[in-house]
Amino acid sequence: GIRKEDYMSKFYKALAAVLLSVFALGSLSACATAPMDMSGVTAVIDVRTADEWATGHLDGAVNIDLQSADFATKIDALDHAGNYVVYCHSGNRAGQAIDYMKKAGFTGSLENAGGVADAAGMTGMEVVQ
Repeated sequence: GIRKEDYMSKFYKALAAVLLSVFALGSLSACATAPMDMSGVTAVIDVRTADEWATGHLDGAVNIDLQSADFATKIDALDHAGNYVVYCHSGNRAGQAIDYMKKAGFTGSLENAGGVADAAGMTGMEVVQ
């Protein structure tokens, strides 16, 4: 007969396959969604370095390098009640920038748009050099 371990192994493999396919379909459909409503967005901020910015950025975004010495000064000069979309290369630095903005008292919507391609899809903005 079938041992309990074999049955459980097959069950978990099947479960993993189902979860993977659901995740794959979910992430594909997320890419196909319409861009967000940008009418209430104060600014789109690219927190990558100037060199990264030069390789391609969203048309109309502002570059405030998270790693620069004047990051805090430039962020603090922004309207703290404004709504911002923040992006970088992968979403990591954008998350760090948003954490800083929250601690600095920003009260508006702060959206982590991930990397450049994700941000372009989310905002409907074009990537330019």
